[in-house]
Amino acid sequence: MRFRDADLFGTVKLLPSTWHFENYIEGWKGSAGITYTKFFLNTFLLVVPTTLLTLFSSTLVAYGFARFNFPYKKLLFTLLIAMMMLPNTVVIIPRYILYNKFHWVDSYMPFYAPALLCCNSFFPYMLIQFLRSIPKDLDESAYIDGCSTWKCLTKIILPLMKPALFSAGLFQFLWTYNDYFNSLIFINSVKKYPISLAVRLSLDSESIVNWGKVMAMAFVAVLPLMVLFFCCQKYFIEGIATSGMKN
Repeated sequence: MRFRDADLFGTVKLLPSTWHFENYIEGWKGSAGITYTKFFLNTFLLVVPTTLLTLFSSTLVAYGFARFNFPYKKLLFTLLIAMMMLPNTVVIIPRYILYNKFHWVDSYMPFYAPALLCCNSFFPYMLIQFLRSIPKDLDESAYIDGCSTWKCLTKIILPLMKPALFSAGLFQFLWTYNDYFNSLIFINSVKKYPISLAVRLSLDSESIVNWGKVMAMAFVAVLPLMVLFFCCQKYFIEGIATSGMKN
């Protein structure tokens, strides 16, 4: 779909006056000699491992809080809740200094490491509430049958947690995919840019902005999220609404 600047700034019509697809072809060529194929590969290389690591670490933390008693459990849970109230702008400078000392700046490690260490307290809190709705009788029955703690988690608990895991994974995928601020801070090389920075780059690379190309690539950038949400909508709604048990 291509439109003139007059279609964008000079009218309130929803659709352009002319239709063709040159802007998609030209826009896909990207900027700085890097195509959107590379930008999409970078995006999935960033988003998919971050999502999987988040689910792994959050599940372990949530299982520990929901099923076991240990010293200072209430204090640690309070700290977990308190971390949800800490804005990103407060920790961005210490995080940058720390990651710079680790030589992680201009890489995807500033995203992988917090996901592996369960630094986003929203996801374990979400899974804890879901796990508390699953009767502990299931765990006790599994222990009687000879299951270990790990086997109880993988064979009994995880299948029941599938809706909550889908919801948490979808949230993390969407947030990381759309994350412009952290990507801008921690990623410096254009060849490593995810799609959120690539779309913005098209505004800076030309003295006269071709809004047709920008809008075409913005639509292409949003399309995977739309497809993902509609494909996973059933599990997402179930994870938000259910109590954790199926009849």
